[in-house]
Amino acid sequence: MKKVLALAPALYIHVPFCIQKCFYCDFASRPISAPEVESYLAALEQEGRAVLASWPVSWEAPSIYVGGGTPTALRPAELERVLRVAAAFPRARGAEWTVEANPGTVDEAKLKLLLDSGVNRLSFGVQSFDDEELRFLGRIHTARDSVAAWELARRVGFSNLSLDLIYALPGQSLDSWRRTLGQAAALCPEHISAYSLSVEPETEFGRRQAAGTLEPVDDELDLALYQEAQEVLSKAGLLQYEISNFARPGYESRHNLVYWRNEPYWGLGPAATSYIGGERRTNLKKVADYCRELEVGRAPVAERELAGRELEMAETVILGLRLVQGITWERFYERFGVDLRNVYPEVIKRLAAAGLIVSDKRGLRLTPRGLAVANRVFLEFLPD
Repeated sequence: MKKVLALAPALYIHVPFCIQKCFYCDFASRPISAPEVESYLAALEQEGRAVLASWPVSWEAPSIYVGGGTPTALRPAELERVLRVAAAFPRARGAEWTVEANPGTVDEAKLKLLLDSGVNRLSFGVQSFDDEELRFLGRIHTARDSVAAWELARRVGFSNLSLDLIYALPGQSLDSWRRTLGQAAALCPEHISAYSLSVEPETEFGRRQAAGTLEPVDDELDLALYQEAQEVLSKAGLLQYEISNFARPGYESRHNLVYWRNEPYWGLGPAATSYIGGERRTNLKKVADYCRELEVGRAPVAERELAGRELEMAETVILGLRLVQGITWERFYERFGVDLRNVYPEVIKRLAAAGLIVSDKRGLRLTPRGLAVANRVFLEFLPD
């Protein structure tokens, strides 16, 4: 535990606003409202000051991530206030600083503001290069908007760009997905995240599915689309390093690696989660509740949970197995003082016999077959 506490946490800031709610979105976000934005910014600044007051001098954040919502939906002066909160935290030399952006919400002024503030990585929510699919998803931009925003970011000076894609859309064909992958690769991104559509109950898609008007794709097509992404992106020089993530060597998302290694992080903003010293804390989700607590000088925490040693070990294995390289015996032993093979001997034996994991002298990792059914593997490590 001491080794974990010795690690400076990564920093996450949540911006809970967007232009309009996408039909699949289950994140804590809402259409932008000027009065609410002002209250949020004042509260975020207050939370930032409160956290900094107890921030150890030795801590330098390895990464900063500003997500949402859509941070770039804010006006430049509003966005600058968020960036100032982030910049106030000490960060390691060469730290990665990512801001999420949507193609329909950036212009040259905002991009220059981001770059001049120290942001060195952008993650664009492209999702598809098919305009019909974008309309189906409830996105506000077109494929042409995505290309224009991308090219503008390059001209402004960003050399580390990522884009998100979604596949397994109802009605999507292998050919349309192949075209999207090709257009994404043609932009020469440093990083691509490709996620299978997940339909959550409290979303527009969830309501449509409950009403019987939305039929999810079958598992066979989902797998075919996933394997197509693996093949196309690999040929484009984007190597798979995590179940849903592909990068050029050296451009893996350092912030997300913090999550997958189950290392500490501190979250600011509504619904933001922190993981410090084995305790997981989640902030209040509603903007009004979050602001109200900070106005009276209270921490805006909704939930606290101590993982406990057994659950922390399981989470470390599960998150580590999301990485293509898996989890090493050495890393697990350094953290917990026990050999991973002695903690889960029967589980490892069973999954290896099924061809879902590989256990070698370095550590434990998923096989290609295991990557495709990762959630099934993960369940095996959870405590009863």
